[in-house]
Amino acid sequence: MNEIIKGIESEQLKKEVPQFRVGDTVKVYAKVIEGTRERIQVFEGTVLKRQNGGVRETFTVRKNSNGIGVEKTWPLHSPIVDRVEVVRHGKVRRAKLNYLRGRVGKRAKVKELVK
Repeated sequence: MNEIIKGIESEQLKKEVPQFRVGDTVKVYAKVIEGTRERIQVFEGTVLKRQNGGVRETFTVRKNSNGIGVEKTWPLHSPIVDRVEVVRHGKVRRAKLNYLRGRVGKRAKVKELVK
């Protein structure tokens, strides 16, 4: 039974998944369906966490919109997510950046990783 599930899930994986980590600033291009029309909406922010693996992998992105923090959790292999574009790489030392939720302004920034 386990092999059957793995076979079905492997078909649903996306072929191209960008390399991004926690702390990176990304642009998520999401398909939004309004009635009969479909458009792509961009959500740009900092990756707070990545969870799970395989088909169930999700990532949470946080941005500051008019002084209010907005978080969205996206399924990585979903057809709703058109593509993910890395804007800049962040320098962080932990796997989950929950501490950014309590910060505002410059304190909520993540330093850029210079390679």
